[in-house]
Amino acid sequence: MSTPPLHLDRHGWLLPQQGVRLVPSPNYNERPYRQAPILLVIHNISLPPCIFGGSYIEQLFTNTLISEEHPYFQTIAHLRVSAHFLIRRDGEIIQFVSTEKRAWHAGVSHFNGMDGCNDFSLGIELEGSDYTSFTDAQYHQLAALSTILRTRYPLRAVRGHEHIAPHRKTDPGPFFDWNRYRQSAHWSWRELPYLH
Repeated sequence: MSTPPLHLDRHGWLLPQQGVRLVPSPNYNERPYRQAPILLVIHNISLPPCIFGGSYIEQLFTNTLISEEHPYFQTIAHLRVSAHFLIRRDGEIIQFVSTEKRAWHAGVSHFNGMDGCNDFSLGIELEGSDYTSFTDAQYHQLAALSTILRTRYPLRAVRGHEHIAPHRKTDPGPFFDWNRYRQSAHWSWRELPYLH
């Protein structure tokens, strides 16, 4: 798959290019003083659930989701959430929050004796569900994005949302191929769940 290489500017934003879009979210704040991201968190999302395409995810992350447009939206329209990145089914990357800032993606969470993973993590959403395989384009872009993030930040592990909030969350779910991702993004066995 031939796509232009990704570039992250000094402010933590991807440079706009083919396959990259910036949609700033108001749902972020500052990280704790001198706290660099050390954890990458993989999620899945679809709105309505298990329906792909459309602009509803962008609307959720920018607080513009209209609850009357679908019954499910009435249960989530009040949320103030975001992620740093979304990778659509076709491989398009949408960035919502600078990597220098604290996106609101993990919620109540725990990793290696530390609570509140938003403080020290980066969040990547994959458009998908617990019941559907992810696309080749998504794995390709996830590996490319992971590589540039690891170049910039001292990331020492990657986990699914299900691993840092196991009683609340199930994503990215059973259809996410951790071994494929490990090989394409060149993570070591010890940096990923299940594989060590």
